[in-house]
Amino acid sequence: MTSDRTISVTVWRGEASGEFQRFDVPRQASQTVLDVVVWIQQNADPTLAFRYACRVGMCGSCAMMVNGTPRWTCRTHVQKVISGDKLEIAPLRNLPIIRDLAVDMAPFFEKWQAADGVFAPSKTRNEPIECVEPASDARRAASAGIECINCAVCYAACDVVAGNPAYLGPAALNRAWTLMNDVRDANRDHRLQAVTSDGGCQNCHAQQGCAAFCPNHLNPTAGIVGLKRMALRKRLGFGD
Repeated sequence: MTSDRTISVTVWRGEASGEFQRFDVPRQASQTVLDVVVWIQQNADPTLAFRYACRVGMCGSCAMMVNGTPRWTCRTHVQKVISGDKLEIAPLRNLPIIRDLAVDMAPFFEKWQAADGVFAPSKTRNEPIECVEPASDARRAASAGIECINCAVCYAACDVVAGNPAYLGPAALNRAWTLMNDVRDANRDHRLQAVTSDGGCQNCHAQQGCAAFCPNHLNPTAGIVGLKRMALRKRLGFGD
């Protein structure tokens, strides 16, 4: 039974066909959702599966659904998200569940590859280094999106991914956008073709769930709009 000293926490257990299990967790000062999950594993059920690493908001590996919202659990304080005396913790949406709170990130990274999100240098190490002008429009556009750490919060927040599993998703398209604005990259034409194929940027409905929930305050929607603009200019014969 819960009290002013405990929190009623329901945690997803099992695979896709699993169910929520309830735990009463002691309240603590400045308690994070990750603190709650760790307490359950250490004190109530050592078989609980989940991921975390740095605990300081740098790696993003502790991302989970908290009361229906994707969040980094290490930076989410219980007192700010608890609904009444209840807290629901589930695995990230839109990704296969391995077990409990751990999801399979393979589809997320496969879409990164499908969006051609790998830097392709235009010069060899024997040639002069390409000059990147920090104040240029392209460099500013790239800089606005480079702090993505692949936590998949935006992917879990995206309703387009939920409705269309073939959609590349915000993170992969954001990465493509940064590379399209990198003057050192030599793969722009191929990448633009990749991000405008089936499942590409044209599927985005600009609902901005990705921007609303990104812990690093990035706006993938802006980059996706940029890719759409580039594709249109290319189609009309105006180049980039």
